[in-house]
Amino acid sequence: MAEHAQVGARARSIADSKTTGVRRRPKNRKAQIAAVAAEAFSERGYHGVSIDEIAKTVGISGPALYRHFPNKYALFRHAVNELADSLGAAVDEFDSGDDTDPSDTLDRLLTATIRTTITNRRTGGLYRWERRYLSKDDRLQVRSKMVAINRRLAHLTAQIRPDLTASDDVVLSTALLSTIGSITTHRAPLSNRRLQQLLLDACHSILATPLAPADPDSGEPQTKSGLATSNKREVLLHEAILLFDARGYHDVSIEEIGAAAGINASGVYRHFPSKADLLAAAFHRAGDRVAMSVESALTESSTADQALEHLVDVFVRLAFDHSELMSVYFAEIGNLPKAYRSDLRNIQRLNIEEWARIVAELRADLSAVECRFLVHAALILSLDVGQVMRFRSTESHRRRVQQLMLAVLVGNRGDSGEVLHP
Repeated sequence: MAEHAQVGARARSIADSKTTGVRRRPKNRKAQIAAVAAEAFSERGYHGVSIDEIAKTVGISGPALYRHFPNKYALFRHAVNELADSLGAAVDEFDSGDDTDPSDTLDRLLTATIRTTITNRRTGGLYRWERRYLSKDDRLQVRSKMVAINRRLAHLTAQIRPDLTASDDVVLSTALLSTIGSITTHRAPLSNRRLQQLLLDACHSILATPLAPADPDSGEPQTKSGLATSNKREVLLHEAILLFDARGYHDVSIEEIGAAAGINASGVYRHFPSKADLLAAAFHRAGDRVAMSVESALTESSTADQALEHLVDVFVRLAFDHSELMSVYFAEIGNLPKAYRSDLRNIQRLNIEEWARIVAELRADLSAVECRFLVHAALILSLDVGQVMRFRSTESHRRRVQQLMLAVLVGNRGDSGEVLHP
């Protein structure tokens, strides 16, 4: 009876609004605006979305939106913080602290993190790629929330793997969060139930990974050698990649790129018609290098195992030696003009499929789509863990990333080669 009364009240309210011409605002309007904005920012980037677009999608006017958020930046900051807070809340909910077994507790935390990330899959890119557009203070605030989650995982990892050092625990916890978060970087379809199990299995493989002995840490990032060429086009492309990686495509001007290369703006245009052409050239450079690594792995290997190990080795070297280029390759495709985007997305897709085909030969237990998910996870892991290592290209660091990538791709396998599920 109460339910019928509520339905009747809602119907009378709608009828009254039609009669009087009064349109009632839903109580969750602010949340609706934030959800639409988060998805738009994640899909097209902070600079690629306007307030009017967000308002139109919600079904309100621009001035009506400003009643909830004073400007686009305030909406952007709110969306990024909501994303971080939802992850923290999920971890808090599942971490009751009642269990004495750290493995059970960690499984709960991982499951909570995976479920929340699946729920927020369409908006997760907002944190990964767009947080650099936050102000310094806001960026530090959001980062502190994610660091707290990372430390929680690292604390449990230390209990499960007492053979590891504190820095090893951070490497593993970073690999765990990276693998889970990788699903926000693409749109391949998979049922939530199967995706949850696939990610949890990958996390278990990471946790069981033996890590190569660490190098002594000097406390300083490795200095990369400068660009040894006088070719102005190459110098411009090199400087553009560094700036795009550091500050994001939209926050870099042609004048700044020219100044970094020692060339005035008019000189830049003699080599690249626009800033978009510079970004496209960076994508072609990265895509070509990834494609060459695949071709090399296939040519020089006689088995799928050899091909995958060779492929991982070459990619890790590429990620460490050209970290800025690879970061731009994964982060900035949404900022390419449509004229370039389709072809370059196709190049990325073909490279992923070549990796997935090799993985599928070793993982008869997985579908082709599931293999693609693992490839995405392994590639993103190389950048995330590499960043924790400050991309110091030592033998130990590269070997550790290779071990973690292989754990994600092929899991823990017994002597017979069969995948052993935890």
